[in-house]
Amino acid sequence: MSHIVTIKTQIRDTVALTAACLRLGLAPPEQGTTQLFTTQATGQILRLPGWNYPVVVDTAAGQVRFDNFSGAWGNPLELDKLFQAYAVEKTRLEARRAGHSVTEQLLADGSIKLIVCVGGEV
Repeated sequence: MSHIVTIKTQIRDTVALTAACLRLGLAPPEQGTTQLFTTQATGQILRLPGWNYPVVVDTAAGQVRFDNFSGAWGNPLELDKLFQAYAVEKTRLEARRAGHSVTEQLLADGSIKLIVCVGGEV
């Protein structure tokens, strides 16, 4: 039996966030405070390719703060890639914790299909 799931991503898990960064070839996030143009933000700090300012993730609130000046200071697709990688890694972690196996398939449109098999069967 298959199910289609739509996920509104909130980033709350630092292990999954770190795994997402590694999946994308990014440096792991570091806890701290940084400048976002005219304001400061505290949380897990990471740098996306081509972005002038870092992205800051407040895992307690699940919120992501950034300033890319409506795309002029950073391509929003890079943030979309981070959200996708985080969702995949978080799903994999939770499925494995529950004793399930996960297979992954990259689709032609860039989306990722995950198949979670209950009980670890593939």
